Amino acid sequence: MTLTAESLVVGFPGRRLAPPLSFKIEAGQCWAVLGNNGSGKTTLMHVLAALRRPLGGEVGLDGAPISTIRPAARARRVGLLLQEEALEFWGTVLDYVCLGRYPHRRSLFGWEPDDERLAREQLERMDIGALAQRSLSTLSGGERQRARLALLLTQDPAFYLLDEPLQHLDLRHQLLAAQCFVDLARQRSRGVAMVLHDPRLARSFCDHALLLYGPDDALAGPAATVLTASNLERLYGVPVPL
Repeated sequence: MTLTAESLVVGFPGRRLAPPLSFKIEAGQCWAVLGNNGSGKTTLMHVLAALRRPLGGEVGLDGAPISTIRPAARARRVGLLLQEEALEFWGTVLDYVCLGRYPHRRSLFGWEPDDERLAREQLERMDIGALAQRSLSTLSGGERQRARLALLLTQDPAFYLLDEPLQHLDLRHQLLAAQCFVDLARQRSRGVAMVLHDPRLARSFCDHALLLYGPDDALAGPAATVLTASNLERLYGVPVPL
């Protein structure tokens, strides 16, 4: 399984955010995406998930252009955690997390027992199983973020695209969530790409990295060669302790 960027140009009409990008996320890999504000990280995630068209190039999913794959089939293979979610949901946390099964739904009349079982498992995985019957609207920012992660885990795609998955989380739950997705990559051969702001977490958890320097420069490859002190200092403009 592969999710491939081929000479991919991301940005807006008349404004390119990064140079043409070519890289491949393979099953079992965990990628970190790092860059300053406005460097194109979120836009790249949207393009990889086929929510936004690139300015040039193409995204391939297992050898086929992702734009040619029907939305439901695509959602079974690629899951995206958005950085922001405007939609309000007034049901319970469990109801919300069950929405992750929507691409897999076999009936028009609700969820299968296995869907709810999987949703409860992922709530426990994110350490909020005790909140399953709470209204989602009553959760704190960190609890809601963990519910959002549980929803994506319940979706169970082959590739996870995570735009700032650790935002709002305390340190314990940052480490829990990061380790969860690393385990999915290593133990279940999922492909993972995470937008992160802490290079130390990227070095600890990811085996590949993409650095977005600006419209004319980027660097992608194994984390051991990409996430060096000199590369990170060039990225952020300050010395980065590792």
